[in-house]
Amino acid sequence: MEPNQFFNDMQAKVQQVLENSPAKDIEKNVKAMMSQGFAKLDLVTREEFDIQAQVLAKTRSKLEALEARVAALEAQLRSE
Repeated sequence: MEPNQFFNDMQAKVQQVLENSPAKDIEKNVKAMMSQGFAKLDLVTREEFDIQAQVLAKTRSKLEALEARVAALEAQLRSE
C-alpha cells in the first residue's frame, strides 16, 4: 500500500468517525449558541467598520481644514 493511500484511507476513517460521533452535534450546538450570542451583541461587519473609518478620516480632514480657515480669519480680524 502506498503511503499516500494509507493516509487517505486513514483520513477518510477519521472523518467518518467524527461525523458519526457526538462531537459533530456538540460542534453544531456550540456554533448555534455562539451565533445567537453574537447576534445579541449588535456587532458590525469588518466592511461596515472600514467604511465608517473612512468617513471619520474624511470628516477629520474637513474639520482640520475648517479649523485652519477659522484661525486664519481670526488672525486677519485681529490685525485689522
